[in-house]
Amino acid sequence: MTSRNNSHQHGADNFDADVAIVGGGPVGTFLAILLGKAGKKVTLVERWSQAYGRPRAVTYDHEIARILASLGIDSENDEAINYHDELYYWKNAERENIHIVDWQSLSASGWRVRYWFNQPELETRLTNIAAQYPSITRITGFEAIELQQDSDSVTLSIKRNPLEDQQSSESRQIRARYLVGADGANSMVRQSLGIENEDKGYFFDWLILDMLPKFDYVASRPGEPAQWQLCDPKRPTTVVPGGPGPVPGGPRRRRWEYMVLPNEDPTELAKPDNAWELLKPWGLTPENAELERSAVYRFQARWATVWNKGRCALAGDAAHLMPPFAGEGLCAGIRDALALGWRLNAILEGRVQPDILDSYSSERIEHAKYYINFSQELGSIICIADPAQAAERDERMKRDLVERNGKPVATDVCQLGPGIWCPETAHAGELSVQGVVEANGKRDRFDQAVGFGWMVVGLDADPAHALSLEQKRSLDLIAGHTVRIGSMGTDSEVVDVEGTYARWLNGIGATYVILRPDFYVAATASSPEDLRRRFDEVVSHLHLTELSEQAAA
Repeated sequence: MTSRNNSHQHGADNFDADVAIVGGGPVGTFLAILLGKAGKKVTLVERWSQAYGRPRAVTYDHEIARILASLGIDSENDEAINYHDELYYWKNAERENIHIVDWQSLSASGWRVRYWFNQPELETRLTNIAAQYPSITRITGFEAIELQQDSDSVTLSIKRNPLEDQQSSESRQIRARYLVGADGANSMVRQSLGIENEDKGYFFDWLILDMLPKFDYVASRPGEPAQWQLCDPKRPTTVVPGGPGPVPGGPRRRRWEYMVLPNEDPTELAKPDNAWELLKPWGLTPENAELERSAVYRFQARWATVWNKGRCALAGDAAHLMPPFAGEGLCAGIRDALALGWRLNAILEGRVQPDILDSYSSERIEHAKYYINFSQELGSIICIADPAQAAERDERMKRDLVERNGKPVATDVCQLGPGIWCPETAHAGELSVQGVVEANGKRDRFDQAVGFGWMVVGLDADPAHALSLEQKRSLDLIAGHTVRIGSMGTDSEVVDVEGTYARWLNGIGATYVILRPDFYVAATASSPEDLRRRFDEVVSHLHLTELSEQAAA
C-alpha cells in the first residue's frame, strides 16, 4: 500500500518538520527514530551539545528489551547490556529475607524479566541509529524558550543555551505539524501548555554512587545477591548491577544507593570522602574501584494531569516521575515514545484523525500511575529509618514470605487505561505473549521472524477468511496484516515452535488476537463472528480519516 503523508495537503514548504521533539535523551531520540524510519521529517532539539557521560538509569524490563529488538538491539547478545539469572532480594538489617521478586524467569513477552545497561552507551547507540535517517535533523546546544500552536501547526522558539555559550544570542524558530516535549522533569513544554502535575507528596533524597570496580565484585562476595535491597533503618541501601564495564568481558559496573537520613546534609554526604566511607563495608576503596558518579537525587511520585493538548504531547520525565525501586522510570518513557510513534505516523500519513492522541493520554497515564504507585509502595518498605517501624515491617513481611512458602513474587502485569482496545476481552490492554516461531525461512521470536504492527493472528485459523472484505480493507488502511499460526506439521505460514501461542490462546479460550504496533493486545476473540465484532470495535476507536474511508469504498 502506498504511504500517504498529509504534508502534501498543506504544502511541505511551510513546515520545517512534521514533528519537533524537545529533548534529545533516550525517549526523544527513540521517538525520532520511530518517525524517521517511516520517512517523517523530524527536528530534535537538545539543550546540550555534548551527551551527558555519566550513568543514570541502569535497568530496563522485558518490554523494553522487546521494543529495542525492533531496532536490532539484542539485549541477550549485546556487549553493552547484561543480565543476572538471579532473584531480587529484600533483606532486613540481620540479612534475613523479607521479600523476594522474580527477576530470574523468562517473561511472557519472550525476553528476560530484567536487564542492566550503561545509559551513556545506550544513548550513543540510539543517536547513531537516528543519524542513519536523513529526515531527522538534530539541533544541539539550543534550549526551547517558547511555543505557540494554532489549528495547523506548532511554532517552537529556541535559542543558544547560555550555560554553554554566553556570547551568542542566536535564536531560531521551528514550525512543525506536531510537537513532543521529552524535556525532563522541569519541562518547558509542559509549563508552556499550562498542564498541571498531580503530585503524591512523596519526597526522599538518596545518594547515588555509580562504581566501576577493578575486580569481579559479585565473585568476591559469595553468598551475597547480585541485586538486592538492604532494608536497614540505620541506612536503607540499594545494591544493584550498573551494566557492563568499558572493557568487554572485564569487571562490570555496580551501583549503590543510600537514603539520606533525617538531619543529614545531602551535599555533604555526596562528597567523595564521605562516599568512600559508605563503601568501605562493601570492600570498595579508591585503590580497587573508580567512583564514576556521586549525586543526590530526590525521588518523587507525580504525573501530568493530561499528556496531550492540541498538537502537542508530553513523554518521559516531562509527563511522569516515579521512585526507582521498581526500575520502571526509563521504561515508562520508552513506552510513551512507542505509543506516540505509531499514532503520529498514522496521523501524518492521513490514516487516522488527530484526536487519537487523546487515547495516548488516557492509556498511558493509567499505565504510568500503576508503576508510580507500585514504586511508591516498594519505597514505603525500604524508606523506614525508625527502628520500631522497621521491626514491625520485618515481622509482617517474614510472615507473608512463610505463608507463600518463600515463593518469589512475579512481576506485575499492567493494563492500559481506556483507549484503543476492547476491555471485555481476555488479555486485552496487556502486553501480548510472544514465543519462538518458524516463518519466512528462519526461527526466532515472533517479532523478528514475522514482524510487528497491526496484526490479526489466528491459532490454527486464517483470520483473512474470518474478516469481511471491508474489514480487510480497513486493516490494509492501517498497514496491518493477518497471520495464521499453527503447530509443527501443519500448513500454517507461521509455526508455533514451542507451543507458546497454543498455551496462551487455548488458556483464555481464544482463537484470534488483534495486536497493536506497540505489542499490546487490542482484543481477543473465540470465533469468526466474535472476531468481526471485536475488529469493528477496535477500528471505531482508531477514527479512520475521511480519506481512508473513501479509499476503502
